Formats: sequence, structure tokens, C-alpha cells
Amino acid sequence: MPLEIEDGAKALQLITSRYNQRQWRKKIEKTLSLPPTGFNDEAQRKIFLYLKVGLQAYKSRRADPPSWVVGGFGTKEVIDRVLFKPTVIDPEFTKEHVALLGEDPGEDVDMVWWDDMLVNWFEEPEEENEEDDETESSEDSESASDDDSSSKPSDTEQTQKTSS
Repeated sequence: MPLEIEDGAKALQLITSRYNQRQWRKKIEKTLSLPPTGFNDEAQRKIFLYLKVGLQAYKSRRADPPSWVVGGFGTKEVIDRVLFKPTVIDPEFTKEHVALLGEDPGEDVDMVWWDDMLVNWFEEPEEENEEDDETESSEDSESASDDDSSSKPSDTEQTQKTSS
């Protein structure tokens, strides 16, 4: 299932507070490459999309895979802009929506937490796919039984062949 509000807040805090720590840069870039559906809360999803677009490096969209500028003044500028004027994300956003950005999420957010967060991010889509596969397989078996009945000759056809 997507991240709950508490874990989503920690993920956003991680992105916006630890970008200058070298050991977290690759993890932050990996998080930015994930789809926004990992957030359960719509406001957090909008903040994530703002950060994802704001931190995306300029590259040819046809030839190069997306990459992000994480660390340095560029990252600080994107975060400071949203803290100063939250309406750049959404016209209805207030300072309370973005107050958590830039604050360290705490010592409990470590590499183990990050790995667990990745698992939670993708948990629900896999469950949906399994359910879809089950319904498709049951539909396939029904259509296969229909095909079997149509491919078998009827009793009247069999009696006509034997009598001739």
C-alpha cells in the first residue's frame, strides 16, 4: 500500500533535509525517480511532484534518462522557494502544508527505514496485478470451456456421420 501520511512526511523531510549528505544523495535520487502514486495523501503527492520537477536536471528528454540535481544551491533554492511561497505547488496550499520541508525526520530514518519505505511504496500495485491475473485466468478458463464445447461435434452431427 502507498505510504501513510506519517511515512510520506518522513520521506519528504528526508529529501529536503539530507540532500547535502553524500551517503543520502543516491537514495534521494532513487526516491525522486519513483512514481508519485507511492503517496497516499494528495497534498504530499503534489509536494513530491513539485520537488521531482524542480530538481530535474536539464537533459534531452528523448535521449537521456531523467536525472536530478540533488545537493548544492539548486536544491536549496527549490526548497526555499516553496517554503516562501507554497502556492507555487497549488493555489490552495498554505505554509502549514509545507512546514515539514527542510526539517530532519529524526534518527529513526536510516537505511533500514528507507528500504522498508521502498517496499511499502510498491506494495499495493503488485496486489492489484495479482487480483487482475486471477480474474483474467478465470475468464480464460471460461472462454476455453466455451471453445471446447463449440469445437466438439454435437450429438446429432455424430449420429448423422455414423449412419452414412
